[in-house]
Amino acid sequence: MRLHAIDVAIILAYLTVSVLVGYWVSHRASRDTKAYFLGGNTLPWYLLGVSNASGMFDIAGTMWLVYLLFVYGLKSIWIPWLWPVFNQIFLMVFLSAWLRRSNVTTGAEWIRTRFGDTRGARLSHLIVVIYALVSVIGFLTYGFKGIGKFATDFLPWGLSANQYALILMGITTFYVVKGGMFSVVITEVLQFCILSVASIAIGLIAITRVSPEALRRVVPAGWDQIWFGWHLNLDWSGLIAAANSKITEDGYGLFGFFFMMMLFKGVLISAAGPAPNYDMQRILSTRTPREACMMSAVVNVVLNVPRYFMIAGLTILALVFYSDRIRAMGTNMDFELVLPHALSQFVPAGLLGLLLAGLLAAFMSNFAATVNAAPPYLVNDLYRRFINPQASERTCVRLSYVASFGVVVLGISFGWFVGSIDAVIKWIVSALWGGYIASNVLKWYWWRFNGFGYFWGMAGGIAGAIVVPLALPHVSPLNAFPAILAISVAGCLVGTLRTPPDDEEVLKSFYRRVRPWGFWGPIREKVQREDPTFRPNPDFARDMGNIVVGIAWQTSLVAFPVYLVIRRYDHALIALSIVLITSAILKFTWYDHLKTIEAESAETRPVSPPMVGAEQPTRG
Repeated sequence: MRLHAIDVAIILAYLTVSVLVGYWVSHRASRDTKAYFLGGNTLPWYLLGVSNASGMFDIAGTMWLVYLLFVYGLKSIWIPWLWPVFNQIFLMVFLSAWLRRSNVTTGAEWIRTRFGDTRGARLSHLIVVIYALVSVIGFLTYGFKGIGKFATDFLPWGLSANQYALILMGITTFYVVKGGMFSVVITEVLQFCILSVASIAIGLIAITRVSPEALRRVVPAGWDQIWFGWHLNLDWSGLIAAANSKITEDGYGLFGFFFMMMLFKGVLISAAGPAPNYDMQRILSTRTPREACMMSAVVNVVLNVPRYFMIAGLTILALVFYSDRIRAMGTNMDFELVLPHALSQFVPAGLLGLLLAGLLAAFMSNFAATVNAAPPYLVNDLYRRFINPQASERTCVRLSYVASFGVVVLGISFGWFVGSIDAVIKWIVSALWGGYIASNVLKWYWWRFNGFGYFWGMAGGIAGAIVVPLALPHVSPLNAFPAILAISVAGCLVGTLRTPPDDEEVLKSFYRRVRPWGFWGPIREKVQREDPTFRPNPDFARDMGNIVVGIAWQTSLVAFPVYLVIRRYDHALIALSIVLITSAILKFTWYDHLKTIEAESAETRPVSPPMVGAEQPTRG
């Protein structure tokens, strides 16, 4: 594709401004590791929320979502539950507060607040670091494939997908490595503003150019219906035969069964809390537990509404005006290229440059957030803990630069050989996270679970995530999920029940500080005997109710812009009504209750867990 000169100028201007802004704020990040990793816990919750949403608004994921809406219609709104998108609701309702109360810098450091400093805790600490690095490299691989595919269709220099990805990752790495969290958040807010303008613009173009009648002629019956039965019941015969082949390849034909598997897996992943990546880092960067919950709430609104304007707009433009070319490709059609082809065909010069800058911003936001999540684990949790506890802040910041470059190199190396975005997504959300669930659910809700159980559960899960897909290459990652989960659960139970409980003082300190609900009876009784004024967490029923309401709220926020763009205004009004009703409910049952969460956090803040023979955790 040949870009107009004005489009090239807009893209180059955007890249230049991003690098300059990142470099400009870098002096604040280089003061110490807390400033570098967490922005010094001084950034406002709403900026962190926008930053987090911008990091999730990635180009690879957007290409994947356009493909899903193209093939599966409105039923595709449920498929991101694979991730699962509703983990943000669990975070918003209670888990962000629990995590922030721990006052640590990384997920690995959090292990010490839960398991102390025993041999089992040290093994658990090490396995979290390994998992975090595997996860970060997986996400960098995913981003590498997405930006490479996108750039080959738009950038004018005739390079390969891998070469473009290498150049764009190099540009982004420069300001991320130099600026740390401050640089990432400031540039991501700038990037999100560009993304929002671009997204709404493409939605409006689609609304004006595609009539409901034109759309109905090119999609199968039921494409615009969000509800489903046991079978998917979408037949693309006579329209785009390759779409039927893709549905068969994905294995989503028995949609009712697929939905139940997604829901089961999604609830478990969400209850485990955030994986040790940029989402966790934003939570730990907030100033208070209350602001951590509010930050997670912002993500749902800021991310879903503008993003789905773009997704719906590009999809229906491609369906109506690009279907003939898709049919001509036959079974060789790569549905992940729907997004770049739709942009190239239907967006005028000038606006195309802004849109491309916005999508480059999406890549850069996700990439920046992912890279910035890795150095704390290497520097804070390995080097400073095991190699040089007396290392100066300046030394640690410099090592963070090296760590960032290192994980980028590994991500690029893996991305060079991976075939598709879809393959990486399915491995991350089903195989890799399948190995994460068991240990990280039990750590919150069961007092008897100890460091050895955590280590063996995670080690078994990570091994299963790598070995099971290799041993069963024809089994989809989602169908392999139960086997990986079973391996991890066995490791958790054997490791826990064959070793003694953790130090009682550590457990009591954790319970006082974090105040989880769950199976904490013996510890709760001892804490109350020592402090009769201590009040256990009574919010289990409230939290579960808010999660149900919150998922309905989040799903309606996704459905509303899609219905608006396809001009099903009656359904858009229903979705908007659900958003308003659920928002009113959450105001009274969740938002008003945050004051209580803040008061409880203030009561427990002075308590520190005993760390025999170990340094105290970084304070937030």
